[in-house]
Amino acid sequence: MTAERIQAVTARDHDPYAALAQLAATSDPEATEQLLRLLTPRIYAVGRSLFGAGHRDLDDAVQESLLAFFRALPSFENRSTVLHFATRIAVRTCLAQRKRARRHEPRAQVDADSGDATADTPRVHMDEAAHHRREAVRALLEALPDVQAEALALRICLGLSLAQVAAATDTPQNTVRSRLRLARQSLMRRVESDAALRALVEDAT
Repeated sequence: MTAERIQAVTARDHDPYAALAQLAATSDPEATEQLLRLLTPRIYAVGRSLFGAGHRDLDDAVQESLLAFFRALPSFENRSTVLHFATRIAVRTCLAQRKRARRHEPRAQVDADSGDATADTPRVHMDEAAHHRREAVRALLEALPDVQAEALALRICLGLSLAQVAAATDTPQNTVRSRLRLARQSLMRRVESDAALRALVEDAT
């Protein structure tokens, strides 16, 4: 067994949500309510990373992600932690919802943390630039194959380490590294004109 697999097994053995998830999978109402309360902050963090804090689809994406998690819970095989399992489902759900929304509304919505666009201050300009880079990364994810988009979102949008991405996706770390490399190669042509965005993509691997 590789070191990364040993680490993943050890993490599962100490999963604080495992018992709750087992009960929730049997439709236990108290366990379901408690698990919902514990996981909602993480799911919102995923949604904010992939949509932006003020996006009008954020709440819907979070609700859809939570529903998808509980629907999938009976099939959960403890191959990762419950939190990693929920995070992966949320990433997949949010990416799919972004693609659907893009087809109906090509223009990206400015999120709430981008600042006041009318104020002519250096700070505002920095915030606008940061917002546009974040939104550019989100849009670029939509052009990638699902497994590459998932890995890249976990790595650069949520800031997970390679080992954590591997655990979340129940994938060998070398495979994660390969997916990130392929995603990087696909995206680099699109970001050559933006040094900051290029650095962000490069840092993913």
